[in-house]
Amino acid sequence: MNGYKKRIADTILQRKLEGMGAVLIEGPKWCGKTTTAEQQARSIVYMDDTMEGTDWIRLAELNPQGVLSGATPRLIDEWQAVPQLWDAIRFQVDHRQKDAQFILTGSAVPADDEKMRHSGTGRFSWLTMRTMSLWESGESNGGVSLGGLFDTPQELFVPNTLTLDDIAYLVCRGGWPRATLQSRKVALGRAFDYFDAIVKKDISRVDGIRRDTERARRILRSYARHQGTPASISSITEDVRVNEDVDEKTVSAYLAALKKIFVIEDMMAWNPNLRSKTAIRTSDNRYFTDPSIATAALGLGPDDLMQDLNTFGLFFETLCVRDLRVYADALDGEVYHFRDKNGLECDAVIHLRNSSFGLVEIKLGGERLIQEGVETLTTLASKIDTSKMKEPSFLMILTATGKFAYRRKDGIYVVPVGCLKD
Repeated sequence: MNGYKKRIADTILQRKLEGMGAVLIEGPKWCGKTTTAEQQARSIVYMDDTMEGTDWIRLAELNPQGVLSGATPRLIDEWQAVPQLWDAIRFQVDHRQKDAQFILTGSAVPADDEKMRHSGTGRFSWLTMRTMSLWESGESNGGVSLGGLFDTPQELFVPNTLTLDDIAYLVCRGGWPRATLQSRKVALGRAFDYFDAIVKKDISRVDGIRRDTERARRILRSYARHQGTPASISSITEDVRVNEDVDEKTVSAYLAALKKIFVIEDMMAWNPNLRSKTAIRTSDNRYFTDPSIATAALGLGPDDLMQDLNTFGLFFETLCVRDLRVYADALDGEVYHFRDKNGLECDAVIHLRNSSFGLVEIKLGGERLIQEGVETLTTLASKIDTSKMKEPSFLMILTATGKFAYRRKDGIYVVPVGCLKD
């Protein structure tokens, strides 16, 4: 396809299709799920097509098998419009006894999952797509491989060309594939369009429950202010109560709807074996799937971030978490955070299936902040009980600025995000 930028999900999808009858690609609208699926599909059904979608939905409700006939892999785009397709696909996978039969894409969790009788175990594989990482969109030079840091220690000296102004723009633009091809002014507007679509339409369409647009705006603004923290539902509710009387149950329902449409994606806590008994906090940290949703929620642009570096740092962290999640997916890994009762925190822990892990602190840059990151990483690393688990594969400070990615004498990597890839 002309203009298609290769995605990390391309390789993951191919691998999953080789070992499973059906693959479900989930993620936020506009993140590129359909376009990525189209690269490997041999026939396609668009359930939300304005011209033919209604006919496909009607056929799927009356005769699901009729929708599934076609060259394979057959792409069923926005399949959640007809949840009973799930069991029909499972049946076909069982009886065909072949891999790579179907690709499903969905930008929302089905509202009526009672029509899905089977879990899909052994027939379906799941793939979560996110907005583009800086490596995928072409802003990162990819001189430092996250996977490579797990393999062997590296002596790094990789130039970085992205400035703090560049990062401020990339935070506000986000990783929306279309935006990466547009002019600066147009691209910055896409995040605000996306935010408007969330509060005006998508948050209500997900399950057919009408939700108040202004209340959705207020909740998202509060969420943006609490990014990267384990803010409780009560804290978010108190923020919203400044403007209206609302209870925690209502706020929880709005947040649940936002998760269903992949607008927010919180980060679970990491629970390592430590040498001393220390209570580990287990609350999730709050994050958006893309930093531009947060800046749009607060009405901020690149100039606003440059004038308030503390706020900039919060949204930069969200950009880094997004990229680390994309890269970790390629490594069969997950991204967690760490916090103990004494206030020791680590922004990101990349944990692989083979139990290898790396510790990451995220800082805008500057010697003082980098040194703070070094102290956090060395303190946490010293507390890990290596008789019960592996030593960290690497310690890394991920920065916004810096002329080079390099390895310090103490072995800690300092890597600008504009140098990182999977």
